[in-house]
Amino acid sequence: MKAGVIGATGYAGAELVRLLSGHSGVDGLILSSVSFEGGRIEEVYPNFIGLISAPLVKAEAVISEADVVFSALPHGVGEQFAKICVEKGKPFIDMSADFRFGEDEAAFKKWYGKDYVHPELRVYSIYGLPELNRKKIKGSRSGVQGSGVIIGNPGCYPTGASLGCFPVLAKGLAAGTVIVDAASGISGGGREPSRQFHYPECADSIAPYKIGAHRHTPEIARNFAAMAAVEGRLSPPVVFTPHLVPMNRGILSTIYIPLAEKAEENNEQQISKFHSLYADFYKNEPFVRVLPPGVIAATNRVRGSNYCDISIHTDHSGSVLIVVSAIDNMVKGAAGQAIQNMNLIFGYDEKTALESIPALF
Repeated sequence: MKAGVIGATGYAGAELVRLLSGHSGVDGLILSSVSFEGGRIEEVYPNFIGLISAPLVKAEAVISEADVVFSALPHGVGEQFAKICVEKGKPFIDMSADFRFGEDEAAFKKWYGKDYVHPELRVYSIYGLPELNRKKIKGSRSGVQGSGVIIGNPGCYPTGASLGCFPVLAKGLAAGTVIVDAASGISGGGREPSRQFHYPECADSIAPYKIGAHRHTPEIARNFAAMAAVEGRLSPPVVFTPHLVPMNRGILSTIYIPLAEKAEENNEQQISKFHSLYADFYKNEPFVRVLPPGVIAATNRVRGSNYCDISIHTDHSGSVLIVVSAIDNMVKGAAGQAIQNMNLIFGYDEKTALESIPALF
């Protein structure tokens, strides 16, 4: 089939192009870019020279020719294209926040400062975190009354934070506010970054930003509530603080989860118990790796891959579970997860084009 990417020259769009080019079920790429329309993808990203060659056409041409459409556009821009895809019965996989909140337009407006352009489209949308909504995503190909489906691809921070907490939430073991302390590489700021992502501002420094007010906070809270609700449990509050670190890729989330009861066993036994809980919970998840006790999750061990690595720890008193999760923000946090969703929709092996071994160096 042919895959289309609207916004192919942004970082997430270019990562989609790279990964889709190695997909056994994709025999053509249709790409668009407003900034470079009329040029070619290899002129914008010379790493594609001799490997990937495609003209950059109008978005309407992408929708017309492609069997599945990915959108790597800014928030509040892609709804017009989603509407056309629904009408044509084509899956639309969106990497902005436009479809992450379902019918809760008030939350989207509060955190993103925009109204829905086509609120009626939310009946076709599914939140695209496979580890939470795999059945819905797999069964979505026929859409609603034969129309297309829209996938709201999760945010990068919420992916790492959610996967780090799901087993504990499903068992109702969290006893108070969960603290997510996350650090991200600067590629998360996009190809046209703001001043704080400018090299002189962020090199040789680590700094928190948007403390207590980052717009991924409600998405994390929604995911917590959704997983807790699966077992009829209540979700704990969450405090989320992001940090910017001087590296290109990766998100490391250190998550502090207060436990309902202080452990009676020693720390080693407690870690072993929670490790078993996580390993069993994720035993059938192809892209979640629960690391052996003593191995700590790190961003360089997931670089360029669709994996989420998780390591389990406790504080000295045994009253707080400390979970560390690591993802590549451009892959599992964006383009890779989008392709994972495509694979589920079209019935491909979920791992197709996503099985590359992480690049350690």
